[in-house]
This record gives sequence, structure tokens and C-alpha cells, in this order.
Amino acid sequence: MEHRTLGRTGRDVSVVGLGTWQLGADWGEVSEADARAVLEASVAAGVDLVDTADVYGDGRSEQVIGAFLRDHPDRERITVATKMGRRVEQVPENYRLEAFREWTDRSRRNLGVDTLDLVQLHCPPSATIDDDATYDALDTLVADGAVAAYGVSVETAEQALAAIARPHVASVQIILNAFRLKPLDRVLPAAAEAGVGIIARVPLASGLLSGRYDERTTFAADDHRTFNRDGSAFDQGETFSGVDYGAGVEAAREFSRLVAEHGPEGATAAQVALAWVWQQPGVSTVIPGARNTEQAAANAAAGELPPLAPALLDGVRELYDRSFRAAVHHRW
Repeated sequence: MEHRTLGRTGRDVSVVGLGTWQLGADWGEVSEADARAVLEASVAAGVDLVDTADVYGDGRSEQVIGAFLRDHPDRERITVATKMGRRVEQVPENYRLEAFREWTDRSRRNLGVDTLDLVQLHCPPSATIDDDATYDALDTLVADGAVAAYGVSVETAEQALAAIARPHVASVQIILNAFRLKPLDRVLPAAAEAGVGIIARVPLASGLLSGRYDERTTFAADDHRTFNRDGSAFDQGETFSGVDYGAGVEAAREFSRLVAEHGPEGATAAQVALAWVWQQPGVSTVIPGARNTEQAAANAAAGELPPLAPALLDGVRELYDRSFRAAVHHRW
């Protein structure tokens, strides 16, 4: 699998990583054995970037990853990016050095490490991203040896640009997929110019781009997508990338047709969707989740796909412009 430097961390990481929200079992039961199997399958397939957060399962995801690392003699080649800041109300006054120390100490214990490879503020308020004191506090964590590097996970392009402008921000995590193209306009070019890594999340638009959903699809009662087709109980820009579910299903059918006509032979719609993300200039890695070993292996294989055909790339742009630009481009 191709590797790229993750911004100012200086670490080379696989272009397909692993997102581990699901391993915290916040939505849908995942046993510790199954979570461990997903990690094993991902690393065996060449994945060496694992993204987690202190809030995933209230620390369970970090703990599972920590146990996995302890059993791997080559743990140094695996980069773990965690996040902090969503275990409390997301208001600017909660983002201060004392809290950062408390949160990172907890993550260090969960992961069983002295120094966190990368800690990201977890979608903080814009005022926090704009505050000089935020970065003074984060720089202190680096000076103390608690973290090796820091980044920001954001909800909007403007937040991303504000973080990229800071001299010590190593990476920015943002939603990017075939149904959310706005980061291509300014965020990716700015990050590339500044040497800031881009971690792309929600690459399958909450599963829409896998092509497996239709208008009759239902989700388990504890799945966050059950309650959020209208954005009522979760960030509307996150679930299904903020697109209308019905329009998303129809667009996903068109995407699958593009893949069948112009995609690499044998590649699934999900794999092409992942390849579309990591092949964008400026992207360091993409972090799909996986609930089983088969998904983990298939996701990793997307990191080995050849450059996508111009006809497919043009088709994605036309589909977005026709189906989603007017509804979502100005929002995030």
C-alpha cells in the first residue's frame, strides 16, 4: 500500500487507515474479540494508521487498541491518532491546559503509552480554533512530552483553514467523500502548501457510497443513523455527509454505475469511493471503519487500486454538481 507523510508529524502512514468509532460499541455491539480481529486484519493488510478518540465507548476503543499494541513487537510502526474534547460540553471555556492534561493523561493510560503519537481536538467550537491560548496549551503538551504532535478535527472548511494557518498544527481531520467536495476548493491546497496532513473521515458518506442501501433500508435501534436522517439527534453534516437520504441513495446508484463502467476491474463501489478520497492531492490518509475482518481487508485493498480513470473522476464531479452542490456546498 502507498504511504504518505502525515503532515508535520513526520510519520509515514498508509493511505488507507482504520477508523475505530465502531470498536467502542457506541452503536451496535462489537465484542472485544471482534474488535481485536478487525485490528489484526487491518494491520496484516498493510494499515498502520489507527484513528480513535477518548469518547469512543468512553475509552473502550483506546483500551482495545492499547491491548493490541502491547501484543505487537512492531508497535512503533503503527501510528495512533486519538482525539479529545467531547467528553464535556463543547464550549470554549472547557478547552484549557488543565483539561488538556487530564484528557491526554487518560488517553495515555488507555493506550498504554508515555507519549501520544497524535492528539486532535475533537470538533471544538470555532472560537477555540481561533484562540491563541489553545495552541499555547497544545504546545505545552508537546514540550512536556505528553504528545508528539497535535491536530484539529473540524466540521467546516473555514475551521480547517484557520487550523492550517497555525504553525505547529500537524494535521487536520475533515469530512471528504464523493458527496462532499468542498474541501477540494481551498482546504486541500492550503494544507499541501503548509505541510499539514489531511485525515479524511466519513469517506463512504455513512455507508451510502457502498451502494448497499436503498429506500427501504433500516438500521439497528442503537445505530446513530436510525435517528438522524433529518439531523435531529446527531450533527447533520456528519450523518450521510449532510445530504438528503433519499437523494443520497439515488446518487449512490449513479456512483455504482460509474464504478461499473469506469472503475478498476473487480473493485467494489466502496473500494473506489475510498480510492477516490486518498488519490486526491493533499490527502494523507482516509479512515473508514470496519465491523469485521472482511470489511477491514477490503478497505485496505482500496489502498492498492491504480489511478482512477478521468471519466470516473469527471462523473463524480458532475454527480455532485447536479445532486448536492446547491444543498450542501455552502454549509460546511
